[in-house]
Formats: sequence, C-alpha cells, structure tokens
Amino acid sequence: MSDTGARAAHDARSVRHARYAVAVVFCMHGAITGSFATRVPWIQDHASVSPGGLGLALAFPAIGASLTMPCAGWLSHRFGTRAALRGLLSLWLIGLTLPSLAPNLPTLCAALFIYGSTLGMADVAMNALGVEVENRLDKSIMSGLHGMWSAGALLGSLGGTLAAHLGTDARLHHVLTACLLTLIGVTACRWVLDLHPEPEEEPPPRFALPPRSALLIGAIGFCAVFAEGASLDWSAVYLHSHLGTTASVAAASTTGFTLTMAVARLSGDRLVNRFGPVRATRGGGLCATVGGVLVVLAPHPAVAMVGFGLTGLGIAVIVPLVFAAAGRSGTNPSQAIAGVATIMYASGLVAPSAIGAIAQTTNLVVSFGLVTLLACGLIAGARVMRTDSGRAATVATGAAAAEPRG
Repeated sequence: MSDTGARAAHDARSVRHARYAVAVVFCMHGAITGSFATRVPWIQDHASVSPGGLGLALAFPAIGASLTMPCAGWLSHRFGTRAALRGLLSLWLIGLTLPSLAPNLPTLCAALFIYGSTLGMADVAMNALGVEVENRLDKSIMSGLHGMWSAGALLGSLGGTLAAHLGTDARLHHVLTACLLTLIGVTACRWVLDLHPEPEEEPPPRFALPPRSALLIGAIGFCAVFAEGASLDWSAVYLHSHLGTTASVAAASTTGFTLTMAVARLSGDRLVNRFGPVRATRGGGLCATVGGVLVVLAPHPAVAMVGFGLTGLGIAVIVPLVFAAAGRSGTNPSQAIAGVATIMYASGLVAPSAIGAIAQTTNLVVSFGLVTLLACGLIAGARVMRTDSGRAATVATGAAAAEPRG
C-alpha cells in the first residue's frame, strides 16, 4: 500500500474511532443530566427551599449555560478541541457534586449556575465535534448522537432512581457518579478529533453574540425545544387535569413521549441520509403538527397520548439537525453552535412557564394550541436546514477555528 493509501486508511480509522468516542461523550452527558434530575427532591429537602425557591434555583443552570456557552469556541481555539472537551467534562462533573452540598437557597443558586455554565460549554464542544465527524463521514450521524444522549439520560435516571429508592445520600451518589463518569469521559476523549487552529488564524472572541447565520436556524430549534419542553413538563398534567386520567396513566404518557424521542433519534440518521435535512425537518414538523392537533382536539386520553407520541416522533430529529446546520452555517462552527444552543436553552427555560401562564389565563387547550402553531413553524422554516454544497470547505475552515450538543 502506498504512503497516501496508508494515510487515508489511518485517517478513516481515526474518524470512525472519533465517532464512537463522541457517542460515548453524548451518552455520558445525558447520564450526568439524568443523575442530577432524579435527586432534585433530595436537594430541595437538604437546602430547605420552598417550591417557589426551587423553581427560582432551577432557572440558574439555563442562565449559566446561556451566558458561558459562547466561551467554548475560545477555549477550543486556545487549548485544542480534545483538551477543551476533556477539561469541560471534568469541570462539569465537579459541578454535579455542588448542588447536593448547598445548605440554603443562595448557595444552591450559585451551585446550579456553575453546574449550568460547565454543562453548556461541554454541550457546545461535543456538538461541534459531532458536526465535524459528520462532515468528514459525509453522512448524518447527529440524530444518533442525540439518541445516545437520551439513552444516557435514561441510564442516569435509572441509577438515580435506584439510589433514591435505597435512601442513598445524594452527596455520596453524585461523588461516586462523578468519579465513574470522569474515568469514562477522560478515556473516551483520547479518541475524539484533536483540532488546532492554523498559526496565523485569529482567535475567536471569548464572548460573542450569535452570528446572523445562526438566527434562523436557531428559530427552528426554538420551536422544536419549546414543543419538547412543553410536552415533557405538561403532558401528564394535561391528561390528569384536562382529560381526567389517573396519575399513573398520566405519568406513562410522559415516559412514552421520552422513549419515542429516544428511539426516533437513534434511528433518525437513516431518514436524514435518505431524504435530506430539509425534507426530514418538514416531515418532522408535519408529524408534530398532527400530534398537536390530536392533543388539542382529543376527546379521550388515548387520543391525546397518541398525539404526544407523534409530537415526540416529529421533533426528535429536529434538534440534532439544528446543531448540524449551525455547524455548516459559517466560518466558525463553534460560535454558530453556541448561538443556536443559547436560543434553544432560552426556549427550554421559557416553555414550561409560558404554558403555565397561558393555562392560568385561559386553559391548557389554548397552551397546546400554541405548541401546535410552533410545530407548523418547523414546516414553514425547513428550508434554512438545507445542506451547503460547499460544506467540506466550510468545515475545514471552521474546525480549526475553534471547535469541537438535549
């Protein structure tokens, strides 16, 4: 085999290894989130905060993430993508242990701000690396990576549920989880792509507003995350209070929605590779819209459950496609990814409270009418997800720039 052929084979193996490594990172990211979410009641009791205080504190992860995500590109430029991702994951795992140590509301807010800041930067770094691997493979993998995140969140939730059932102190649970996942994450990062800028390349700013190229893509992400957040947080309430189901049936609807999304994401790359991102987005938007209509018009709980399932099925591939489109939208993938991630985090923060506020003044049917309208926006705006014919050139420029993402 010639030197050129041997080099090409080595590069192909490196990209395959990088794909598996970043998939492990996505799974790990989800596991951290699931581990934290299951112990929130313990943390609330330990810090002696009211429901209103807890609601305030839980806004701080999104605030921290939104403020610091744009820094991820600078860190990757400064230290290289591999070192930056390894460092951010390690910092986030330290951040995981802080909320359970908080004795009161102010310290809990501060701990959750740190947790969210490191979460957001790690999210940007891993999504940008996923986009780079996708571009080098020249086929969709982002949906599967986000499916791995969902699988990790499920594993983390199961572990947290077991720990809570056994009465394990959350401080011990999170310290042990952090140690185990740090070992996994540091090991996986050995095989992710290690990208460095060219010597003459200007570093990105430490903080920058989202580029204009990311705004329309971010709007698609806003619609999808709004529908996801509203369905996750309010589907059980909708079935229980509006349609009169039992609490167990209502909870089963939320579980079904989560599983539908996970399965759809794990298998979504085939759909994207076959039909392309625009038609996949349009089809997903149509599916979510039909689901929203069924929820709004449901005469029976079973119809609403089907509607929520269709909504989850429809929006499952949208968020991965948004990250992929952002990574191809300009010369600095990490800045664009950070921009759309900030918009989507804002949507996730706004959605639950917006649904509640509308329901307070009208009812939940009107609230999910808004969700259905936003799902229609996915159909109308699908064209912004089109693949750039010059994708490879864009990636080559942006990858070195700084970068390496539900």
